[in-house]
Amino acid sequence: MSSSFGTTLRYKMFHKVSGFSSGDFSGVSVASMVTRSTNDINQIQQFVGRAMQIVVKSPIMAIWAIMKISEGAWEWTAITIIGVLFLVTVILFVMWYTMKYFRRMQVLKDNVNKHARESIVGVRLIRAYNADEFHNRKLVKASEELKENNLTVFRVMVPMFSVTGSISNFMTIAIYWTGALIINGTMDAEEEMLLFSDMIVFSSYAIQVLSAFSMMTEIIRNYPSASVSSSRIQEILNKEKSIIEGQNKESDKGRATVEFSNVCFRYPGYNSEVLKNVSFKVEEGSTTVIVGSTGCGKTTMARLIQRFYDPTEGSILVDGRNVSDYDFRTLYSRLSYVPQNPIIFGGTIRENVCYGDDNNVCSDDEIWDALDIAQIGEHIRGLEKGLDTHVVQNGNNLSGGQKQRISIARAICHKPEIIIFDDSFSALDFKTERLLREAIMDKLSGMTKIIITQRVGIAMDADQILVMDKGQIVDRGVHEDLYARSETYRDLVKSQLSEVKR
Repeated sequence: MSSSFGTTLRYKMFHKVSGFSSGDFSGVSVASMVTRSTNDINQIQQFVGRAMQIVVKSPIMAIWAIMKISEGAWEWTAITIIGVLFLVTVILFVMWYTMKYFRRMQVLKDNVNKHARESIVGVRLIRAYNADEFHNRKLVKASEELKENNLTVFRVMVPMFSVTGSISNFMTIAIYWTGALIINGTMDAEEEMLLFSDMIVFSSYAIQVLSAFSMMTEIIRNYPSASVSSSRIQEILNKEKSIIEGQNKESDKGRATVEFSNVCFRYPGYNSEVLKNVSFKVEEGSTTVIVGSTGCGKTTMARLIQRFYDPTEGSILVDGRNVSDYDFRTLYSRLSYVPQNPIIFGGTIRENVCYGDDNNVCSDDEIWDALDIAQIGEHIRGLEKGLDTHVVQNGNNLSGGQKQRISIARAICHKPEIIIFDDSFSALDFKTERLLREAIMDKLSGMTKIIITQRVGIAMDADQILVMDKGQIVDRGVHEDLYARSETYRDLVKSQLSEVKR
């Protein structure tokens, strides 16, 4: 039953987290989320498993023993009650004292996981900068803090077993001592033997009563850590979603348009606006390129289209409807997104390209077409296993350009009506970029394309260019017009191209 309980918790955690928007993850690190989904759930699962056995067995033993000794001398009963009360007092004190250490323990585990993750993910950069010792010291320090915290808890918890044994011994001695006094006060030999036998039986049952309460120490010993883990999991399960899913499951077919209307946005926890009164429209089948300096809000616009966040003011329409009206499945079925940093899953190239709702349904021909448009088909054909070539997690056996092109092929294979490229050509050489740009314009001419980039070469053939600066659209138009009138755009072009086609 405890295993089923743990499985249910993991499912609820995954289901809840998978529905979070980007803003919902603020305040909860990746390391903390991993700890909550693994260690915290294991703590609760183990506690439930032990508690269920003890909660059934301990009361039965205690009630049965109390019934047996209920007719004994009041002195012996008083001694038993005092022993039980002293044991309960010790247990409650230990719970109160150790609770703060158990709370700190989970935070320290998060910290160890964070440093371990950084060391693994950034191993190449760490070696390149000879920072091995620096990261080792950080990990050792975090591990030492966790060790010292655990040792403190251990030093408090270990005497619990000795205390229980000592109470049991003292209670037995006290029962025998008072029994001797009672027996000594009688003059009848037969009555003395009867009292003696009652004393032996009473002491045995009194020890069983104490043992029943001692068994509860197993629950009490694990309760603080389970309680802290439970509160951390409840924090996630009870967290309100900042993005409420719409109910609309339909959109206007054939209207693959995107429109921003007076959109303003600031990230949660910040006062400054990232976007200010942004308005534009991307027509069906057209290509819109968004250019601008780093940090001007280009990627934020892509996130808002996908409803990773909701705008602070204004509205965003996809296919003529507000994005907040769509249910997520309908909205994402119409969009494909290629992020700045491509995400590659462990598996085969086929599984990475044919990914999504219809995973493993698309044909090899469709996969090859997508790979050819992404300018990586020839390379894949040259591999021994072709589409079945294994890719390790995060694509660590691929170059940056190969990961970007596989990510682009994945978006194309999804066959969306609207495709968003978020600085997705940054790792490509200029020749490959040109071939890829030409293939996209030719093969995806009926698809609405939004291209976010800092490379103006990509913008030359666009139907619309939006020039961003400090969260605002400072100019818009086609390449020739913008080059003639926009100083911001002209400076951007001159900084990248020695000779510009006018």
